[in-house]
Amino acid sequence: MAVTTISNEFSCPIPPARLFKAAILDAHNLLPKIVPDKINGPFDFIKHQINEVDEQNFKCKFTLIEGAVIGEKIEKVVDTVQFMASADGGSIIKATSEFYTIGDYTMGEEEIQMGKDMAVGTFKMVEGYLLQNPDAYA
Repeated sequence: MAVTTISNEFSCPIPPARLFKAAILDAHNLLPKIVPDKINGPFDFIKHQINEVDEQNFKCKFTLIEGAVIGEKIEKVVDTVQFMASADGGSIIKATSEFYTIGDYTMGEEEIQMGKDMAVGTFKMVEGYLLQNPDAYA
């Protein structure tokens, strides 16, 4: 088994507390509402195990254990996301995904880029919703 780690860091104009409430604490309600036909992307289902929720530091760690990319090549994916305050009043989002591969399988650049794009895309959808609904999760 090998581990491929993908790290992302990007900014968002939404403050960390509000973004954490929407994207993490209420994701199970919000995401199906704002992207009902795209929530799993090209996958039939996804199942996560929550490992850690740190509301004080706006941090969450969870493991993808079924569905999506889990199967013959990937055993599990451990995601860690943290929202940190930025100088402009928004957030800096730090996201790390650890792909635990099976056997000698190595992830290609295309798969790595797809993982990054999916993570950023999800947060950008939440950001768009919060910008359009300034009272939501306030």
